[in-house]
Amino acid sequence: MRQPSYLALGAARLRERIDQAQELMRNPCRVCPRRCRVDRTADDRRGFCRAGASAVVSSFGPHFGEEAPLVGSGASGTIFFTSCNLACVYCQNWQISQAREGEEATPEQLARMMLWLQGRGCHNVNFVSPTVYVPQILAALPYAIDAGLRLPLVYNTGGYDSLDALRLLDGVFDIYMPDIKYTDERMGRYSMVKDYVATAKAALREMHRQVGDLVIEGGVAVRGMIIRHLVLPEGIAGTEEAMRFIAEELSRDSYVNVMAQYRPEHKAVPTGRQAMRYPELSRRITGEEYGEAVRLAHRHGLHRLA
Repeated sequence: MRQPSYLALGAARLRERIDQAQELMRNPCRVCPRRCRVDRTADDRRGFCRAGASAVVSSFGPHFGEEAPLVGSGASGTIFFTSCNLACVYCQNWQISQAREGEEATPEQLARMMLWLQGRGCHNVNFVSPTVYVPQILAALPYAIDAGLRLPLVYNTGGYDSLDALRLLDGVFDIYMPDIKYTDERMGRYSMVKDYVATAKAALREMHRQVGDLVIEGGVAVRGMIIRHLVLPEGIAGTEEAMRFIAEELSRDSYVNVMAQYRPEHKAVPTGRQAMRYPELSRRITGEEYGEAVRLAHRHGLHRLA
């Protein structure tokens, strides 16, 4: 079994990363690209994500619904964080990401979750929506490593990530799984952000620099990137530019999940007053829309599609 990267990083270098990550939480918070003018270490004011000094976990457990290379035969060991630095109007998990349903977890408790997942036979520890909790994840790692953690870590993100934070994860995470949601900055209004495209492209380039294309051993991912692209109605996701970017600026060997499961949720549900705000999002995608997305992926030379 391949050794996870964090074991080679060493305790001293990991301690440095933990200290640097703590500094990112101070005014202005630089854990994510929003750079909210709050000091999260003081825990007295909250920024856009409303996260404070502690991690907040909604749930954790083996998950068989992720991409096949993560699931294998033993499941992906997911830890679902609350809070998100995006506020997607169609979010399928808005109770977690925006209503923040969950419980605070200390670094020791977070470490015990990782070890429990390992004990259940999961192939990895999959942090879902980790962006605003990079400092807390790093702080938990020494406890988990000392107690025998040996699984690769998965960074499962919406793609709106800070380069400052990502660089602290170099040599810590073996697998990145980012979204690329849009390729037209105007569409960022559906996630309450103005600079999603430029920020996500820079983040994906950094992730790819760190781990490269997906490596699968014995049917299970051990290192690399899985890129998700959710096809949205009316071409809102900008699929052609997304596929071009992945193929030409990352790699034609990228592992890409072109996702067909969009359904109206949260503020996109076609009932009540909100239906008038987002009528373009109030329906599922058609078979023709999804088929065209897949054709665009192939047209740009992408061949590893989930």
